[in-house]
Amino acid sequence: MLEKNVFDFKCFRCTMKFIKLSEETGASMNPLFGRTGHTRRVVLAVTLLVGTSPLAKSQNMLQGLSSRGTVQLLTSDAAVLETEETRKDLPCSVTQVKPLLGFDLRFHTGYEIVLPLRELAGEGDQLTIVFKVASDNSKDSPSYFSQKYSVPNIEADAKGDAYLQGGFDVGEGSYHVSWMMRDRMERVCASSWDVAATLPAKDQNIKLAITSNAIDVSEREFFKDEPPVTRLNTGPDGGDPLNVKVLINFAPQRPSAAAMQPIDTSALVSILRNISREPRIRKFSVVAFNMNDQRIVYRQENSDQIDFPELGKALSTLKLGMVDYKKLTDKRSETDFLTRLIHDELGSNTSDAVIFAGPKVMLDEAPAPDSYKDITASSFPVFYMNYNLTPQQNPWRDAIGTVVKKLRGYEYTISRPRDLWSAWTDIMGRIVKLKLVAGSSTSPQ
Repeated sequence: MLEKNVFDFKCFRCTMKFIKLSEETGASMNPLFGRTGHTRRVVLAVTLLVGTSPLAKSQNMLQGLSSRGTVQLLTSDAAVLETEETRKDLPCSVTQVKPLLGFDLRFHTGYEIVLPLRELAGEGDQLTIVFKVASDNSKDSPSYFSQKYSVPNIEADAKGDAYLQGGFDVGEGSYHVSWMMRDRMERVCASSWDVAATLPAKDQNIKLAITSNAIDVSEREFFKDEPPVTRLNTGPDGGDPLNVKVLINFAPQRPSAAAMQPIDTSALVSILRNISREPRIRKFSVVAFNMNDQRIVYRQENSDQIDFPELGKALSTLKLGMVDYKKLTDKRSETDFLTRLIHDELGSNTSDAVIFAGPKVMLDEAPAPDSYKDITASSFPVFYMNYNLTPQQNPWRDAIGTVVKKLRGYEYTISRPRDLWSAWTDIMGRIVKLKLVAGSSTSPQ
C-alpha cells in the first residue's frame, strides 16, 4: 500500500529487454515507492510485459544481429552512449544503486531516477531508457538494456516528482554503465558510472549463483522453474542417495502483515533453491505451511526436483493478515496445529534429515514434549534455518526452535546471505557424517 500523499500511476504499461549479442530476453523493473514529504510525489509503478506487450513493437531498435554478434541502436542513442556526455535536456537526476548481495547469492545493482512532474506535463508522453553495461574484463562485449514507459496525461501545474528505478544483476567484478533516457521531444538525460561488486575477504568461500564478470537481468519471478541439477547416484556411504524433508513456514517477518514483502519471499525461496541445488540430494519432500492460516498450503513427496511454479500457485491462495474467528478465540489453536504438524511429519519420516525453515513462530505455549517423545529416539537429524532479519530485536528461542532443541537438533539464524551459505554448508556436513556413521554401523563385519 502506498503511503499518504503518494500518488500511483496505476501501473503504466512498460517493457524492458536485455540483449547480449544475439540473445534477447525479458528483464524486470523494481518499483520504487516514494516517501511522504512536503510536496506531492508520484511513483511510476512498473509491470513487466514479455512478448505479448502492446509496446513490444517499439522495441525493434534493439535487435540482436546473430550474424555479426552486434546490437542495432538508433544512431542518436548510440552517439549519446558512445560520447558519455552528461546531458540534462530532460532534467532528470539519476543515482546509481551500489551492488548488494541478495539471499539468491547474486549481486543486485541499478539506478534510481527523479524527474519533476512538470517535465511530463501534457496529453501523455513516452519515456525511453537505453543503457549498456560492460565488464572491465570484456569491454568490447557490452550488454544492452532498454525500457519504455507510457505516461498518462499530467496537468501543467503538477507539483512534485516522479520516481523510477531499474536494476540488473552482476557477478564479482568491475563494470562501466552508459545510460540515457529520452522523451518524445527527443530531450535527453544521460549519465555514466562505474560499478564494482566484491565479496568481503571473510565471504570469499561463498559460491555465488552468478559467475564473475557476468551481467544478467534481475529476476522478479520468484517461483520460476529451477534448472536441472546433475545429481549423484549414490550416497556418501556408497548406498542410496540422500533424501531430505523440508518443512517451511511461508510467512512474513511480521505475523500481522497483510502481504509478503519481496525480501521475505526472496529469502525463503532462496533457502529452498539452495537446498534444491545440492547434487548430493536425490529426493526431496516439501511441506509448505502457514502458521497464520494454520494449514498446510503445499505438499510434494519424494520428488527428484522441487516444483517451484506449483509451490507459487499454492502460496497465492494465502490470505495473510486475516484470522478465522474460531481460531482467534482458541488460544491453543496455533500450538495444536504445530503439534500435529510435528507429530505427523516427523513421526512418519523416512528421509535422511528433516529441515525446518522460516521466520520465528512466537507462541504462548510450545508443543508439549510428550507429544513428540517417540520421535526423540529417531535416527534422522533435525535442523532449523530460522530466517530473522533483526535477531537483536527478537533474540528469544521460538516454538519451533524449542522443539528442535528438545530433539537435539541444530538451529541456524539466517539474517544475511552469508548466513544461508554457512548454515547450509554445516547442515550438509552433518547429514553426510551421520549417513556415513549409520552406514558403517550397519555394514557386515
